[in-house]
Amino acid sequence: MQQSQPGGNPADPETPRPASPAAGQPGAAEPLDPAPTAAAAGTGAAARHPGTAAIPGYDGAASPRPGLAEPERQVTRAGMIWAAVASALVVLVLLIIFILQNQELVQVKFFGLEGAVSLGMSLFIAAVGGGVLVAMAGAARIIQLRAAAHRRRVQAGRGR
Repeated sequence: MQQSQPGGNPADPETPRPASPAAGQPGAAEPLDPAPTAAAAGTGAAARHPGTAAIPGYDGAASPRPGLAEPERQVTRAGMIWAAVASALVVLVLLIIFILQNQELVQVKFFGLEGAVSLGMSLFIAAVGGGVLVAMAGAARIIQLRAAAHRRRVQAGRGR
């Protein structure tokens, strides 16, 4: 017969188990009364810049050394053209996929004309037509603004 000792058999309900310190409780790996740090007080660099407390020597006030800063990137016309072409290619590939997946024939009527066109192609034609209307409205507004600017330049030239 076994005798029950403190801290003995954990299955025995009469045996008191020692409390194992869990993370975040006193006695785990931190002292009972930790001294308040700058991060805990909310006034240090870690409070102003979260995630920087682990960076040695970072006080939050000094900016990085100029020699270590990344060089300023210039936007070039070639880079903008490349980005535009790459974006257009992605859109075109998506349009091709859309048209190929929507090959069912639909009956289309327009100003007395009638025909059968694939669903994807008819939606594509409708989208292009909408884009043309938007481009025409934008062109009319640009022409209007240029005419107004031209009138202001002419009036400013006469006022001298």
